[in-house]
Amino acid sequence: MSSEVPDPADVGAAEVTSARIEDEMEQSYIDYAMSVIAGRALPDVRDGLKPVHRRVLYAMHEEGVTSGSSHRKSSSVVGDTMGDYHPHGDSAIYDTLVRMAQDFSMRYPLVDGQGNFGSIDGDPAAAMRYTEARMSPISEELLADIEMDTVDFQPNYDDRLQEPEVLPSAFPNLLVNGSSGIAVGMSTNVPPHNLGEVIDATVELIEDPDATVEDLMDHVKGPDFPTGANIVGRNAVHAAYKTGRGRIRMRAEFEVEERENGSDRIVITELPYQTNKARMIEKMADAVNEGSLEGIRDLRDESDRDGIRVVVELKRNAMTEVVKNQLLESYLEKTFGVINLALVDGEPRVLSLKETLEHYLDHRKEVVRRRSQYELDEAQDRAHILEGRLTALEHADDVVEIIRDAEDRDAAKDGLQSAYGFSDDQVDHIVRMQLGSLTSMEAAEIEDEYEDVQARIERLETILGDESELLSVIEEELLEIKDQYADERRTSFIDDDEEVTREDLIAEEDVVVVVTEQDYVKRMPAAQFDAQNRGGKGIIGADVKEGDRVSKVFRANSHDYLLCFTNQGQVYRLKTYEIPEMSRTARGKSAVNLLDLDDGEEITAVVNTDEFEDDESISMVTRDGYVKRTAAAEFENILSTGIIAAKLEDGDQLVDVEVTDGSKDLLLATADGMAIRFDESEAREMGRSARGVRGVDLEGDDEVVGMVAADASGPSDGDDRDLLTVTERGYGKRTPLGEYRRQSRNGKGLVDIKTGGRNGRVTSVKAVGPDEDLVIMSADGQIMRIRAADISEVGRNTMGVTVMELEGTDAVASVDVLAEASDEANADAE
Repeated sequence: MSSEVPDPADVGAAEVTSARIEDEMEQSYIDYAMSVIAGRALPDVRDGLKPVHRRVLYAMHEEGVTSGSSHRKSSSVVGDTMGDYHPHGDSAIYDTLVRMAQDFSMRYPLVDGQGNFGSIDGDPAAAMRYTEARMSPISEELLADIEMDTVDFQPNYDDRLQEPEVLPSAFPNLLVNGSSGIAVGMSTNVPPHNLGEVIDATVELIEDPDATVEDLMDHVKGPDFPTGANIVGRNAVHAAYKTGRGRIRMRAEFEVEERENGSDRIVITELPYQTNKARMIEKMADAVNEGSLEGIRDLRDESDRDGIRVVVELKRNAMTEVVKNQLLESYLEKTFGVINLALVDGEPRVLSLKETLEHYLDHRKEVVRRRSQYELDEAQDRAHILEGRLTALEHADDVVEIIRDAEDRDAAKDGLQSAYGFSDDQVDHIVRMQLGSLTSMEAAEIEDEYEDVQARIERLETILGDESELLSVIEEELLEIKDQYADERRTSFIDDDEEVTREDLIAEEDVVVVVTEQDYVKRMPAAQFDAQNRGGKGIIGADVKEGDRVSKVFRANSHDYLLCFTNQGQVYRLKTYEIPEMSRTARGKSAVNLLDLDDGEEITAVVNTDEFEDDESISMVTRDGYVKRTAAAEFENILSTGIIAAKLEDGDQLVDVEVTDGSKDLLLATADGMAIRFDESEAREMGRSARGVRGVDLEGDDEVVGMVAADASGPSDGDDRDLLTVTERGYGKRTPLGEYRRQSRNGKGLVDIKTGGRNGRVTSVKAVGPDEDLVIMSADGQIMRIRAADISEVGRNTMGVTVMELEGTDAVASVDVLAEASDEANADAE
């Protein structure tokens, strides 16, 4: 055999044509895309079926595997479908058969399966040789009257047989059972609906063609999924019905059960559509083991043939609402993206609810019209025969004589036609009549039948001639199907309480936030720390890296908005829960991942914005003793990069912040043990970019370490708090605020505590009440919680007592107050 390629010049022009390869590829791809769109992936708006579904059902219909027959091996059904109508892989056909039999996949299954057809856990169906199938009763309604020329047929793939282009479809199957598929450049995702609701909407459209989508939605409340569950809100449903597109949130059905032992459990009884139950439980278990899903003690599947039941057992101290929100965010909610795309006259179109039903009604009118014409033709043919028989009965003697005298059957026919004008069909029928049909009883029956046929002809002609009658037939048949197959709605609606946010997943609790000099930050539940006796060493609260030291510890609620003031006079806004929660031994996370801090910028003060009132101010003090007040309203809109809180002189730093209301006294404390108290009004309100005024006259290398806002009225009117002073070497004391008399701003102040020697310099001052707890943090990361009442109350200018025992060169870094937390802490400890 020669392998030479012939010269194009030697080949006939009719055999070779020139074409640009890009043009040929473009046209070929378009042909392929249209083949996929129209012949494989998208349903027809008229019967809601793709070709493979339609061919499976028609093959079963042709083989007599109906709902009234015995089940047939699935392999037989697949083989018939593949051999006669669908020349593709048997696995694809069997997968289609399986899905049409799954009551968790289809709202109204079209196949009645016997055997293992898979499960909601994702288990595959048994091999086709082990399962059996037949048509379900409702699927027969899709094929009803198909023999009456109701739809067009086309040749099958090898031209041996004819197959229907579309099924008659006695109900709107596209909406009732939904459909999903991916074509080329487009996809469809139509949710299933309740049969009764869809039929009611169709009837509404028949009776009022001008009905709006809103009118139809009075009947079709929304998708009705086979697995039940809930739809969250109605706005997305409305959008989907009006535009053909929408995103519907589905939520599992569950309830929280309280148990006698004090713990709760969440029992899940219905899952969102197309959720794999086993995979969901597996993911939940993995999250519990990894620690990302907290508060769960046990997780088990108690589902059986009666329904789904997944039990989530919670720990006794678990925050039930938080666990529930975590489950909703990741496992119990799912989105169904509605794309109501279907083939209309062979072209893909996105349809509204009304358009979908209008196209179905157009199809159904065509089906009923063609069926009526078919029945009319049959009735007229029958009437024609009966007219001949009645004429023969009227002249029975003569008819018998003509037949008897004829030489043969053909001669008898000719004689009858000559005598009475019978047609060929009539005379054929008369010649075949038996003598017994000439009796009077037989004659009466023929007359009755003729009257019935004439009435039938009149009715059919009315239907064909009057569209209102045609529509009444469609309406009547739809209502009959509703009466026979409709059931209660499974999917419920719940109010849209907005999507679960990150904040919903965080337990609302008091936390302790630790900040280091190198800006590592973390939070820990305050309940982790039990109150200890004064003079203890505390426990590890942070594992600071070499060269780093703790600089600040403060209390906050996990849901608070915080204003974080830095030593450089900047302020940033942050949600407490955005600070990562870590163990006591963890170092923390770099604050630059949370705040846009510059090199050398440290957080020195934190204010809770939830405590703001309209007439309040932010009072600030710097290390060099400058005080400034700025209206709190100026800190409402803070950029992610922060804003200026105070202008600082070179070398000065912002050290403390208090929220005041114009009626407070400000008490400034210095590292060398001095304290000055003055009316806050002496520092008038200024803009954010101002430096402020001098609050204390410092001597030598002394510097301000803290500020307290005290009631100006004094203890006689209810301010029974003390000034807590703590030194760097762990000593401290409480002194009634009333012992610090008011002075003028920019004085030297009074002696608060003796420094130097064993005490060292002052580290922190706080206003405390007798029922409050203190959290004390050392620079090396030791943390201690003690009751304020355990620290002795003494006068000014004293040494104080041991508050925290420190080792080596360790020093107290920061102190904060836990308001009235002792009872709660003790209860948690128990």
